[in-house]
Amino acid sequence: MIRLHRLSARAEVFYLNPDLIVAIDSTPDTVVTLTTHQKVLVADKADDVVAAIQARYADVYERITGSAWRF
Repeated sequence: MIRLHRLSARAEVFYLNPDLIVAIDSTPDTVVTLTTHQKVLVADKADDVVAAIQARYADVYERITGSAWRF
């Protein structure tokens, strides 16, 4: 799961399974499109969402193999 913030007055924190993400667009707000065709507006920048996804997969890889994943 990755931690994101909804684009709202309160910037609510929520957690999303990165396997459900199909696309991330900046229009200029960041829109995350899911495999369910649902679109979620987030306060996080697209680059930050991508970095969170990479960090999540690197963590999983390291736990499985015991060695760091190099991008």
